Amino acid sequence: MRNVNIIITDILDAIDMAREASLKLSFEVFSESRIERLATERAIEIISEAVRHLPVDLMERHPEIEWNKIKAIGNILRHEYHRIAPKIIWDAVQFELEGLEKVLEVEQAGDM
Repeated sequence: MRNVNIIITDILDAIDMAREASLKLSFEVFSESRIERLATERAIEIISEAVRHLPVDLMERHPEIEWNKIKAIGNILRHEYHRIAPKIIWDAVQFELEGLEKVLEVEQAGDM
């Protein structure tokens, strides 16, 4: 099993990438920009996959995070990519990643 701090760092880096690819844009520009959407989707895929490798006890300490939804979005992006509306990705970056980021920063700080 990989070191938990490395997994957390991977997730935090992917959160930064998702923001970098999307937050400087309006939703209208983001929804029309295939490259930024694809980059953001890839960052979310990385987050989804990395979350699958977090220890169960870490996830149990933070029931406010929707871990199963985070895990599931990766499969949706990989297998049902043609059905993903830009608004779903946009909302994930705008509203969902901050809570995950804060939890993982706390966990990372506690391990140091």
